[in-house]
Amino acid sequence: MNLLNILTSALTSKPALHALSEKTGLSEKTLAAIIGIALPLLLKYLTSNAKSESGASSLLEALGQHKNEKPVDQQLKEADEKDGMAILGHIFGNKQDKVLNEVASEAGVDTKSVVDVLGTIAPFVLSGLSATANSANSQQAAGVDLSDGFDMGDLIGILGSAASAGSGHAQQNDAGVNGAQLIGTLLSMMQ
Repeated sequence: MNLLNILTSALTSKPALHALSEKTGLSEKTLAAIIGIALPLLLKYLTSNAKSESGASSLLEALGQHKNEKPVDQQLKEADEKDGMAILGHIFGNKQDKVLNEVASEAGVDTKSVVDVLGTIAPFVLSGLSATANSANSQQAAGVDLSDGFDMGDLIGILGSAASAGSGHAQQNDAGVNGAQLIGTLLSMMQ
């Protein structure tokens, strides 16, 4: 199981969808559609941003600020949408409006609905990536060299495997993001 699948499963679990539905007023079916369309884009843009040293440094700093191991539904209920929108601004940059409109069009909803959902899930996505980084730090992952600490190359390796999976090119070796410890950490958030 790769990072994209783990995050998607967490965000489309019954408790998570229920929490999001209560918060946004959208149906669980609509929420699942938005998440299915938007999450691969979030990971794709994160990966692209992390390819520059400043982007990776910024992301590593953000991951350090978003360490939350509460269950996913609780994280969503407590999510700070302003923080979520700031996260989206950093991820999408000047393409934010375009991406939000594309997701809305593809999901068949208005842009405000997409903003509400993504602003709520963005902090969870960072906490999930933070858990991934912590897991990668605690195990020697194939394709990720941790001998020099967790750095930009490791981050790109982890995000790159998620972006590949999101674009339909899942790799057999997910650069360590399919490790039992990572899955355990993220699945514990789903309970």
